[in-house]
Amino acid sequence: MCALLARVDAVLVQAVIAAALSFAHLHDIALAAGQDGWKAWAYPVSVDLLLVAAWRRLRTGHAKASGWCWFVIALAASLGANVATAGLLDLEQVPAWLRILVAGWPAVAFLGGTLLAHSTPEAAEDVENAAVDADQMEQEEGAEPSPEQPALPVADPAPLPPVAPTLPAVTVPAALVEHARKVAAEHHTRTGTDIDTPTLRARLGVPAPMAEAIAARI
Repeated sequence: MCALLARVDAVLVQAVIAAALSFAHLHDIALAAGQDGWKAWAYPVSVDLLLVAAWRRLRTGHAKASGWCWFVIALAASLGANVATAGLLDLEQVPAWLRILVAGWPAVAFLGGTLLAHSTPEAAEDVENAAVDADQMEQEEGAEPSPEQPALPVADPAPLPPVAPTLPAVTVPAALVEHARKVAAEHHTRTGTDIDTPTLRARLGVPAPMAEAIAARI
């Protein structure tokens, strides 16, 4: 237990030191680029917040391409400030391109934070899961039935009335029903009439029994 606490404490101390140094370097770059006063302190906060937002998106497992894109941008801004303040850049005469990058950073950070915070990957995942469930149901319906045992002969066979085949109950995922309601509402808004079962089946791409079950529920 003590060894674990010591290891955690060492990691926390290392993280605090790295964050403080990176914060100071970003402040120095912003100050050298003409952003004085409180503005110079706001730049490192903006970079760190974008870095944390991108990392949280990567941890959730949704829209990883967008998360990696903004994570690399924020990391490049942080590492660039660390390298620039190591003597490779004259802070007394900052080049014009660096002043342009520093002045344009707030708009870039706002765009990245908005895209990371307000995207809705859950809705896309629900629709994808509903489509997968529909495909599985169609495969199960298309499977061949197991062969039946032959009936034993009787002494005086009598003709039996035809029996209608019993169809298996169709289970409709809740997410697919919700998606179908949106499709029906959009059809009613566009045409002024309720959507029929063939049109609903074509829009959803599901078999006929499932389309009828969905139409009964919406």
